[in-house]
Amino acid sequence: MAPFLADKTISQQGFLSSEPFAIQKQGGVTPVVHLIADAGFENYNTTINISQKMVAEKKDLVQRFVTASLEGWAEYMKGGPAVAAANAQILKDNPDMDQEKIDYAVKVMNEKGIVLSGDALTLGIGAMTDARWGSFYKTMTEAGVFPAGIDLKKAYSLEFINKGVGKA
Repeated sequence: MAPFLADKTISQQGFLSSEPFAIQKQGGVTPVVHLIADAGFENYNTTINISQKMVAEKKDLVQRFVTASLEGWAEYMKGGPAVAAANAQILKDNPDMDQEKIDYAVKVMNEKGIVLSGDALTLGIGAMTDARWGSFYKTMTEAGVFPAGIDLKKAYSLEFINKGVGKA
């Protein structure tokens, strides 16, 4: 944060749910936040990564884990009954966290539609699409990050998602 706070001509990448809060609290500055998604960068920020062997051998376990994770996000973001217990566990396990940080994160993630927006409105939390993966791959290939010709369908699966979990 120090270079960002010291030089008004630079920008800094960060997570909407944490860095702006820290800059406000520690630096006394309210930063202007731009979501890279609003500029057309269609990446998926957080994914669950597992081996093909796990999918083949424990498909039911994978589905239950993914569904439980998405249901947890849905309940947490709408302030469901388990939020107090979840926050208590977060605070216990992470000494750097406090309730004010948690409240800020939930507020801005809800305001900006970080968990529930776009495809998630119709497909459910955790939604992914072939079209968006294709767009991301095209952007990254054109930028020279990925080589052309990758079989993109081997990089992800839609099998365990898009089942309407938590949709509005």
